[in-house]
Amino acid sequence: MGKITVETCEIEGLKVITPTVFGDERGYFVETYNYNDYKEAGIDQVFVQDNQSSSVKNVLRGLHFQINHPQDKLVRVLAGEVFDVAVDLRPDSATYGKWFGVLLSAENKKQFFIPKNFAHGFLVLSDYAEFAYKCTDFYHPGDEGGLKYDDPDIGVEWPLCGEALIMSEKDKKWGGIREYTESRG
Repeated sequence: MGKITVETCEIEGLKVITPTVFGDERGYFVETYNYNDYKEAGIDQVFVQDNQSSSVKNVLRGLHFQINHPQDKLVRVLAGEVFDVAVDLRPDSATYGKWFGVLLSAENKKQFFIPKNFAHGFLVLSDYAEFAYKCTDFYHPGDEGGLKYDDPDIGVEWPLCGEALIMSEKDKKWGGIREYTESRG
């Protein structure tokens, strides 16, 4: 392997990947994805869709998940810096409802692998950020679910800087994990 370093997290399945960066006075080169390296690291998914978004400082997107068509995601930041969060929604998991967060930036070039059945979101910490992610299933309109970003039962410790968050109307209306759990039966 050698091209990537993979750190496991306290929540099984989540992985933080740091690629090897080759740099000199001209700039740098980094291989952002190589199926063989990821397979060797235990990430043996077939990604079928790539997405990219841009956001300004204090934008919070999430916490999102897909209900009937869950996706594995491999996320990274192309410009700027975000605090990226995954919440375990696997029904039989010992860490159900627990969260893990990681700082992703253009500078550190880290990636975050989030398996199926996790809610996902991020907060932009820089003035501007570009966010990219690979998915193992296509987007299905109407299959979106979400959790309230500040649900006290989850307790995400967002690095808020005292300024107002910028969120979509949809993201402001999600319920908490208790409502989600009860709705799943």
